[in-house]
This record gives sequence, structure tokens and C-alpha cells, in this order.
Amino acid sequence: MKNFFRKSFRYAMPLFIGLTLSIICFFLIFRFNGIKTAFNSVVNILKPFIYGAVIAYLLKTPFNWIKEKLSKHIGEKRKGLVNALSLILVLLAAVLIIVLLLNMVIPALVDSIVAIANTIPGVLEDLDASISKYTASNPDVGKYIDEALNTLKVSGPEWLKNNVVPHLTGALGGVVGAFGSIIGLLYNLLIGIIVCIYLLLGKDTFTRQAKMLTYSVFKRDSAEAVLEEFRFIDKTFKGFFGGKILDSAIIGLICYVFCLIMQLTMGMHNAILISVLVGVTNIIPFFGPYIGAIPSALIILIDKPICCLFFIIFIILLQLFDGNVLGPMLLSESVGLTGFWVLFSITAFGGFFGIVGIIVGVPLFAVIYDLIRRWVYMMLKRHKISEYLPGESTTEAPETQEIQEAH
Repeated sequence: MKNFFRKSFRYAMPLFIGLTLSIICFFLIFRFNGIKTAFNSVVNILKPFIYGAVIAYLLKTPFNWIKEKLSKHIGEKRKGLVNALSLILVLLAAVLIIVLLLNMVIPALVDSIVAIANTIPGVLEDLDASISKYTASNPDVGKYIDEALNTLKVSGPEWLKNNVVPHLTGALGGVVGAFGSIIGLLYNLLIGIIVCIYLLLGKDTFTRQAKMLTYSVFKRDSAEAVLEEFRFIDKTFKGFFGGKILDSAIIGLICYVFCLIMQLTMGMHNAILISVLVGVTNIIPFFGPYIGAIPSALIILIDKPICCLFFIIFIILLQLFDGNVLGPMLLSESVGLTGFWVLFSITAFGGFFGIVGIIVGVPLFAVIYDLIRRWVYMMLKRHKISEYLPGESTTEAPETQEIQEAH
């Protein structure tokens, strides 16, 4: 009787798991909007802690480096003093970098806006002169333009009254909403900084508690595998963001040198603003360079049209260098994805999570890709199929070479 129940349970358990997964998939597909709304509500509540965790993770590497250097001079016994000094120094360094960037960007941005505003009257005068010259030589065209202007003078005020003025109330509400969003963002950042301080100071405690929880839930071998996977996740994210920040800094510096040469030789302005814009947006994979290059090209076009052409050519060459030489050299070991999967991860995660998904999509998909790869190798070993495993030389499995090249 006992064997009967055991055998029945063995057959019933896969059916139960399959039914449960089917129900979950049903709700994910047909109740996706509701699940997404609930998820967004939870995220909005936990935003300060998410911001704090992200800031703490970005500052973790310099914090550990400063802590290691201070421990050699102060000693391991005064651990509290070492942690406090390391925290103060890393926060000061982060604030200093942000202030320097804002100090470079804001004055250049103000100068650009002022220059554009000063350029508009001259552009309008040139346009008016060109139209007047053209209409003088083409009376028929001038007649149509005069009729259009007269019609605009008659119907323009009425159109503004009926179509533009009613929307000003909505625009005012949008401004108020944007102001409230900025206040909320500042509040979340303030609480996030406090959370970041707690996380950095209690990093060792939180790590020990996480290990205790893992070993209490899983057996030792399984717990070691889980911890090893989290180490791989940390290595992937740290390598990606560290390499991407270094890559973007180099790209921004190269762009600044080019803009400085253009400024000295052709009188182009806004070298600092354009180089910072190109460098910062380059952190976003794949689409980032174009996001930064388009407004930069428009700024240059208004100032010096001929320089805009040289800038577009330079950006194309710079991105070819970044995509084929610099980027693979800095990021190949941390991510290990081909261009197709990079584009897929950015598109998929960007569609689900917006700008955050675009930024973290590549390393997150690299982790998912690695988990699937390990599972595939495990099942191949279980099924005793060795020709597709890494290290096995065969001419019948060209896909193996692609898998090895991707990792």
C-alpha cells in the first residue's frame, strides 16, 4: 500500500507542477496589465530602498578599495572608524564627481540656450530676406503667400482661442504634476542615500545573514551552488557597469579632444557640453550613442552647420571603434553575449521596464543566458550526449563553437 501511494505521488507530482505552471502562465498572459499595475505599485512603495540599494551597489567597489587601504594604516581593530572614514570619503568623492559634471554641463547648457536665442532673430531675418527675394522673382508664388498670410491673420486668433487656450489648463496641470514628480524624486533620493549609508556600514552583517539564511534553507552543496551563482551575478553586473563607465569615459574624452580641435580650427562652441552628453549617454547600450549624438548634432547645426557634418562623420567612426575594438576589449569577459542577444535584451527589457530595463537588460540577460546554458549542459550530460559539450571536438555540431565563442 505504501509503495502504491509512493508511486502515485511520483506520477501525480509532475502533473500538479505542470498544472500550477499552466495556471501561472494563464494569469501572466491574460492578467498581465493587472499584474504589471500591482508590480508598479509595489515598486513605487519600495523606490527609496531600490534607489538606496542601487547607489550602495555602485559605491561598493570604491568603498571596499578605500576600506582596504585605510585598514592597512589604521588597523583591523578599529573597524568602526575605518568603515566611517571609508563611507565619508566615498560619499565625498561621489558628490565631487556629480558637482564637477554639473559645473561643466550647466554653464555650457545656459550658453548654448543663450546662443540659440541670439541666433534665432538673424535666422528669421535671413529667411524673410530669402522669401522676399524669391517672391520678387516669382510674382505668382508671392501672391499665394500673401493670401496665406492674410488668411492666417484672420483665422489665426480664432484658432488660438478655440484650440490652444483650452489646452493651457492641461499644460498647467502637467507642469504641476512634473513639479510634484521632481519633489517625489528628491524625497526618494534622500531616503535612498540614508538606506545606502545603512547598507554600506552593515554590508558584512547583511552578507553573513544572507549566507546563514541560504545554508538554513538548502543543503550545503545546494547552498554553495546558490552562493556561487550570486557571485557570478555580482561579477557580471560589476564587470559590465565598471567596464561601461570606463568605456563611456574614454569615449567622452575622445569626443572632447575632437570638439576642442574643431573649436580651435573652425570656431565650433559647446565642446564640453557635447562631449559630456555623448559620454554619459554612451552608458546606455546600443542606442545610447545615438541618443546623445542627435541633440549634439542639432546644437552644432544651429551654431556651425559645416561642423555638424564633420561631427556626424566623427560619431559614426567613433562608434565603429567603440563597437568593434574598445567595447569588446572592456566588456567581452563580463557579459559574453553576441550582438544579437545584446539587441534582444535591450529591446525586451526596455519594453517591460523602460529606461531601467535598457540599462540593466544586458547584464541581467547574461545571467539568464548563463543559467540556461548550465541547465542545457547538465541535461546533455544526463542524456549522455557529449558532442555538444564544450571541449568536445566534432565536425557535426557547429553550434557548439558558437556557444563557446559566446562564453
